[in-house]
Amino acid sequence: MTQSLEFSVVVPVHNEAGNVGPLASEIAAALDGRSYEMIFVDDASTDDTRAELAELKAAHPQLRVLSHRSNAGQSRGIRTGVLAAKGAIVGTLDGDGQNDPADLPALYRALTRADAPGDLKMVMGRRANRKDTAWKRFGSRVGNGIRKRLLKDDCTDSGCGIKVMYRDAYLLLPYFDHMHRYMPALMGAEGFGVEFRDVNHRERGTGASKYTNLGRLWAALSDLRGVMWLIRRRRNPKGADEI
Repeated sequence: MTQSLEFSVVVPVHNEAGNVGPLASEIAAALDGRSYEMIFVDDASTDDTRAELAELKAAHPQLRVLSHRSNAGQSRGIRTGVLAAKGAIVGTLDGDGQNDPADLPALYRALTRADAPGDLKMVMGRRANRKDTAWKRFGSRVGNGIRKRLLKDDCTDSGCGIKVMYRDAYLLLPYFDHMHRYMPALMGAEGFGVEFRDVNHRERGTGASKYTNLGRLWAALSDLRGVMWLIRRRRNPKGADEI
């Protein structure tokens, strides 16, 4: 791997045995012909996820596997992967297979297009036809409505895991647990532009979701207050000039 990589794809996983193999193959197919790496971050899985990832390295030379020594959550998994990434542009996917890797090239092209706004730093997916239960969709709709109204980030689907962004912009954002759900607002607070594109959404491969409506609501009550405080306390110099 060299510093000239075009694209790094980061996939945080926890207990996704059975899903990581097909997902790695789909990423490889979607990015065939590009200079890329895929970084799977195992968040201290207790099933065979880590062993499956180790075996996959023989079939996918672009695959790197990082393993947390202790469970730290999805946001930490993303950060671990981005810190290790060698590409200037990073894509993220959820590890359950519900995000479609085939959408990555379109999001990459949208971010890097010649007529992109100068401040554009992230293009995020928006699940056009969610394959979740009605109860889960209801919980997301309520949560997204509250968050969008309070943060004014124009994001209607904060739970969509597929994003493409500039690595240096991401690393300027404040880190905290669950920050991955607030990245449009955090990017905006830093003065960066964010765009949204419809993407495919699929049924989960194997295993069970790590989130529940009540669990997400409980975390969101605390997170929203914290994010609002962070945004109020940030001061944007709009760049700096060396003289």
